Amino acid sequence: MSDQSNFSIIILAAGKGTRMKSEKAKVLHHVFYAPMLHHVLTAVKPLGAEKTVAVVGHQRDEVERSLAAFDVELCVQQEQLGTGHAVLCAEPIIGSKTGTVMILCGDTPLIQSESLEQMYRRHLALGGPLTVMTTVLENPTNYGRIISNDAGKVLSIVEEKDATVEQKKIREINAGIYCVDADFLFASLKKVGTDNSQGEVYLTDIVALATAQQYSVEKYMVPLSQEVLGVNSRIELAEAHKELQMRRNRQLMLEGVTMYDPATTSIAPEVKVGLDVTIYPGVQLSGCSVVGKNCILENGVIIKDCVLKENVYVRAYSYLQGSVIEAGKTVVAHTVLPQ
Repeated sequence: MSDQSNFSIIILAAGKGTRMKSEKAKVLHHVFYAPMLHHVLTAVKPLGAEKTVAVVGHQRDEVERSLAAFDVELCVQQEQLGTGHAVLCAEPIIGSKTGTVMILCGDTPLIQSESLEQMYRRHLALGGPLTVMTTVLENPTNYGRIISNDAGKVLSIVEEKDATVEQKKIREINAGIYCVDADFLFASLKKVGTDNSQGEVYLTDIVALATAQQYSVEKYMVPLSQEVLGVNSRIELAEAHKELQMRRNRQLMLEGVTMYDPATTSIAPEVKVGLDVTIYPGVQLSGCSVVGKNCILENGVIIKDCVLKENVYVRAYSYLQGSVIEAGKTVVAHTVLPQ
């Protein structure tokens, strides 16, 4: 997308993540070679927002250090008073001139740029003050439910802890991503109360405020529900890692790399793999590694920060780190470390 001078992004990254059972801030947990927050920032970068703001809180110093390489401004949520309160913390940075604000969470590492771009374009085309990203789940437990009218417009979002038995049967859920007109967003959040089971300012309450003012609340439904997976546990962390690994491997195979078992093959995003490389099960490639054309990597090979020139044959269960292997060489199963 081109430069969007009236477009800003807020990423909520202040939570502790109690279900992770960890002393580390949730958004700093690694999934496929990077903190999950980094995957979200990478996804929003192509949108070309004028400002990207990360709302931090728990372990904010550590989160801030992890973001040194990103063009992102930080604001601090001193107290964890809910998602709506977190967005309000970003108001001084966003300012009054921004037309549209996209809000998303830092624990959704599977979200893709294409979906965010499509949602933003839909929001602009429909002209309403608020668009909500939704999806349909077989098991919607723990997610806010989308309450819609017969015309498919969103009436409200009911959080799991506040939902009735009937509402819990609804399978369309809130993906936690919004496009909102800035004036409406901040004015509405200042009206939101804390009359709920958590005693917090829910961002989702702006939907009911919009409908009360006769505004049309639109939705953008993501067809692939896995894309909006929120990582709240180690189980979900593993699921997200698996999906990102398979996305990477599918792309490499489409580009001419043979993998006999992509489910057990892990290749970091920055690794370069040449044409007609053959990769056996259990191979791991990481760091700034480069694998030249026609190389063969047998079972269980681990390579970190290495350059393999063309036609290199690496025998099973070899470990290579910080080395250059010349063209046509064969590496018999052993460890090769930097000199």
